[in-house]
Amino acid sequence: MDSRSYRNPRVDFPEQPGDAMHGQVRFEPGKALWMGLMTTGAVVGGALTMTTGAVAVFLITTAVTLCLGHSLGMHRRFIHRSYRCPRWLEHTFVHFGTLVGLAGPLTMLKVHDTRDWAQRQIACHDFFAHRQPWYRDLYWQVFCRIELDRPPCIRIEPEIADDPVIRRMETTWMAQQLPWALLFFTLGGWGWVFWGICTRVVVCVLRHWAVGYAAHNRGQQTWHVKGAAVQGYNVPWCALITMGESWHNNHHAHPSSPRLGLQPGQWDPGWWVLRALQRARLVEIPP
Repeated sequence: MDSRSYRNPRVDFPEQPGDAMHGQVRFEPGKALWMGLMTTGAVVGGALTMTTGAVAVFLITTAVTLCLGHSLGMHRRFIHRSYRCPRWLEHTFVHFGTLVGLAGPLTMLKVHDTRDWAQRQIACHDFFAHRQPWYRDLYWQVFCRIELDRPPCIRIEPEIADDPVIRRMETTWMAQQLPWALLFFTLGGWGWVFWGICTRVVVCVLRHWAVGYAAHNRGQQTWHVKGAAVQGYNVPWCALITMGESWHNNHHAHPSSPRLGLQPGQWDPGWWVLRALQRARLVEIPP
């Protein structure tokens, strides 16, 4: 399979070609402060307020934000447009994806598309390739950003870029947690806030990094993308907790597929939910 067989219409244009190799990794204080506050709330607040109910809220909200939010909403629909659904459902899913705590939806799209583009070049920066030791990659991905000397041109389609709901979620992505924090506090006190917000955000962000690091370094391979600087790997042991996102070798080969677990026995909870939504006539999956 050739890396040129997939072209993202948003990224890289002949009049402004990018360079995936040369750039600098910069510390980002805002990301560090955000993660510092969330980690403090998770470790200190979570330890002081741990109850069965608080842990249950953490498990339920983590499953919802990772499955409906990150996997189905942010990744398979908002970024890859791999299935169709009503605008209200997309907004709901993207909101849940924003609650994961990584960034706003437009930033997530730009970061994802830049990373995908870079990995399909002949050579790319270690930031995109996850080639550094795990502790440096963790620091880079969670607390930093990369500034390429010549970044690719990314043109987001108007239906996304001009969507007022998406734009509002982009500018208020951290504040999107506040209504839920208020609800949790009303229903269960500080324990529900520390576990349903802080612990969930920290676990989801670290899970996102850990799977990305593992899925670009080791695992099973069925497909090889010819000409790509970075190959993806399938990581079967975490398929369930990632809602199918760990079938990354499959995703590198078929990035537009709404189904990530392509082979028999490759569990893909996100796909199961998507099929259920299809049977309920809430989504349309292309043949």
